[in-house]
Amino acid sequence: MGWGNIYRRRMSVFSMAILIYLDYKAVQQREKWIKKSKISALWQRAHERNAKRVLNLIIKLEGLWVKLGQYLSTRADVLPEPYISLLKQLQDSLPPRPVQEVSQTIERELGESMGGMFLDFVETPLATASIAQVHRATLVDGRQVVVKVQHQGIKTIILEDLKNAKSIVDWIAWAEPQYDFNPIIDEWCKEAPKELDFNSEAENTRIVSANLGCKNKHEDSNKKPAYEVDVLIPEVIQSSETVLILEFMDGIRLNDCESLEAFGVNKQMVVEEITRAYAHQIYVDGFFNGDPHPGNFLVSKDPPHRPILLDFGLTKKLSSSMKQALAKMFLAAAEGDHVALLSAFAEMGLRLRLDVPEQAMEVSTLFFRTSAPANEAFETVKNLSEQRAKNLKVIQEKMKLNQKEVKRFNPVDAFPGDIVIFSRVLNLLRGLSSTMNVRIVYLDIMRPFAEYVLQVGINKEPSVSAEWIYSKPVHSDVEAKLRDFLVELGNDGKILGIQVCAYKDGEVIIDTSAGMLGRYDPRPVQPDSLFPVFSVTKGITAGMLHWLVDNGKLKLEENIANIWPEFKSNGKDLIKVHHVLNHTSGLHNVSVDLSSENPLLICDWDECLNRIALSAPETEPGQEQLYHYLSFGWLCGGIIERASGKKFQEILEEGIIQPLSIDGELYIGIPPGVESRLASLTVDTDDLNKVSGVNKRSDLRLPSSFQPDKISQLAAITPAVFNMLNIRRAIIPAANGHCSARALARYYAALADGGVVPPPHSHLSKPPLGSHPHIPKFPSHETSKKQKGTKNKELLAALKNKTNNSEHGHKYTKDLEGGSHIRTASGDTYARLINIETSSSNTSTTDSISNTDEPQSSNVRKIFNNPRIHDAFLGVGDYGDLALPNGRFGLGFKRYNTRDGSYIGFGHSGMGGSTGFCDVNNRFAIAVTLNKMSFGATTGRIIHFVCSELNLPVPEDYLRFAEVEHDTPHDLGQPLIN
Repeated sequence: MGWGNIYRRRMSVFSMAILIYLDYKAVQQREKWIKKSKISALWQRAHERNAKRVLNLIIKLEGLWVKLGQYLSTRADVLPEPYISLLKQLQDSLPPRPVQEVSQTIERELGESMGGMFLDFVETPLATASIAQVHRATLVDGRQVVVKVQHQGIKTIILEDLKNAKSIVDWIAWAEPQYDFNPIIDEWCKEAPKELDFNSEAENTRIVSANLGCKNKHEDSNKKPAYEVDVLIPEVIQSSETVLILEFMDGIRLNDCESLEAFGVNKQMVVEEITRAYAHQIYVDGFFNGDPHPGNFLVSKDPPHRPILLDFGLTKKLSSSMKQALAKMFLAAAEGDHVALLSAFAEMGLRLRLDVPEQAMEVSTLFFRTSAPANEAFETVKNLSEQRAKNLKVIQEKMKLNQKEVKRFNPVDAFPGDIVIFSRVLNLLRGLSSTMNVRIVYLDIMRPFAEYVLQVGINKEPSVSAEWIYSKPVHSDVEAKLRDFLVELGNDGKILGIQVCAYKDGEVIIDTSAGMLGRYDPRPVQPDSLFPVFSVTKGITAGMLHWLVDNGKLKLEENIANIWPEFKSNGKDLIKVHHVLNHTSGLHNVSVDLSSENPLLICDWDECLNRIALSAPETEPGQEQLYHYLSFGWLCGGIIERASGKKFQEILEEGIIQPLSIDGELYIGIPPGVESRLASLTVDTDDLNKVSGVNKRSDLRLPSSFQPDKISQLAAITPAVFNMLNIRRAIIPAANGHCSARALARYYAALADGGVVPPPHSHLSKPPLGSHPHIPKFPSHETSKKQKGTKNKELLAALKNKTNNSEHGHKYTKDLEGGSHIRTASGDTYARLINIETSSSNTSTTDSISNTDEPQSSNVRKIFNNPRIHDAFLGVGDYGDLALPNGRFGLGFKRYNTRDGSYIGFGHSGMGGSTGFCDVNNRFAIAVTLNKMSFGATTGRIIHFVCSELNLPVPEDYLRFAEVEHDTPHDLGQPLIN
């Protein structure tokens, strides 16, 4: 193609694009001045006029523009009828190339004469398309075939057309910024040239045929599994770069309505099976045809009239991670699961510039919406337009943009190329169903395939998955033995995903991750994965309250009403801070009304605090210890905010997160941007069934609303509720912590040493603990370079202000003389002393438990300065009058003791089995986080195993789980929930 032809071709495209654009702009202005009754006719004439212009230009230019026309002809769900009726002609009836040209190409490519290859060659083509035309023929061995021959010179034309298309898209994005199709055209520019190699198409055809299990004869299709399909694909006979010979299959074209009706073809079943075939290619195989327009399908004439799939020139291969992310996105849209959706976006590389989970869900649901017949196209377009306007308004209000700015603001920061072809396929399939006038429910048809690909990755027991234990070096012999033990538990089906981290004498001895992030999330658990830990959160919240006491902001003996005036109502004026920490305030059932009235009401922080303030105690303060399973958090949270004058999250960061350098790995209410690291919950049904055998022990002081039968009911629904984005983002200080085991273990290691911050976490653990920003910022706040509008400085400033980040650049050194670890941060130096004296003497319930002697070095960094802080946590010694002497709780923490009644430490467990615990006498701390919710059996066995290997006393709460064979029914005694 000479430069003159290239120039004329380019001018034809651009002049037509401008003409059509100006025509529609003129119609927009004219409709303002005519009667409403004539507006419809005005637009109908404009559509007919411009559709003819488009068709004539495409027939004149051919090449890539034919493919564009074919694509548009399938979009009966969104395009006006005149375009559909005219552009349908492009699906298989373009002017053919001369047979002499075809013969020359065949003989040159295959190296034989036409007579030497064919007994018969039909000169009139079966079809002529943008890149090639197809002829029917008979080989010398008698086989009936079709011969696909590429047009001469088409490669140069296609490449030139791609450049022109790219220029037009850039111009549209400049003129109408809300219509920026650059990601689509960029991916098309990358993939379209692959269609020009017929050797590649031949191999693609073989791969897809093998993947779908295609045969000419099938067994009873009614007996096939939900994720198998029943379609036909022609066999490849021979190929070269520009010639492809395939088996001939006699079929009916999808646009031949008369023949379809004459043969009694069920169009609904045909389109459903085509959709199933594409779902299989995308989700199961990860290798799919990217061009499912009507011209690429036939229907077999013989019953049961199976779809015949043709033309595999444009195919897309997906990585395993992308395939899983697409499946996860589909199921998230089907379930309305915002957390899974945002996680899927992050996994596939789709990044947003702002936090709009509701709008993201709406768009995703729209993506997989049920197709509409062609006669409903106008209503569909109208609904899409209204939805777009609604979403733009949300963005405008959220970002405080004016009308011009919001048009130029693109909420998508990065759009992965794989999604472009995937989107194109879905749109073409939707257009196909509209053209065939059938209604396809994609959420029903595609679901089995999306579930299959995720479930294949799930339930991979350690025995069949070498990567079940996340690969990293072991810290100790105990950790190596623990990993073997975890493999044993995994093979027994007791573990889905788990983290275990332990400190001994201030050093990390265990940091192991294993299993999967969720039932529908086969990604491996990593050291920085975040697990929902339920009531483990109470131990964090209690630590925050003690931190305020330690800093002189609060007294344990103080009446709550003194710092929280609204709390005084309904006889609560005598309730003190220590009553709340000791679960003796009498407000144990306050949360029942909240959850029964509306489960999502627990997300409303202010309303929950208001309900607490207006509540009435059921028992006299300090007289009876009854577990405050939800009210504990709001009681402590209200006290923390009133006493400090700061927000709950500010105290969490100031008192715990920053001093311990566990940024990004411990939250009470997650921020936007961490969804991809979240583990999702499921239930251990075996353990759930055993809870009915829980004894009503006198020392198991549970409120009436939290008895074993109700615990069982609550556990069954908890995964569905606590997997919700609104719940995960809410501040629920009794039950909504999200953390890694290494962050939780570091917290308890500090508490075990009286508040002394441990040395840096192990360098073997990757990524390093504390390396995540605590408040993630969105990837990019710059206007896309492809948008030609002026950057708005105020918009950028507003975005930056929304994502303040605390960046920590900690530098660690070693004090060789003193043998102590020194951390330098922002000019502050502090150390963790190696040799700290502890007492090993046993104590009674009223005696003081051994406390770490206060280090004398000025380099020590501590989160608590009280030398008797352990007594404060346990409610013993000088604090013995503030807690019931024989209660299971001290002041905010569960007391752990050996069988002889001696206290060895404290901690807190959650309903799902996650646990944080420290043995202060032996300077030992351990954390277990897991996502297969149980009532403590798995956790108990793990802690028993580790303590036994270290020759440490095993707390009675955990000892009982190891004394019974795990594969026999047993009485749990009580669930490990506190």
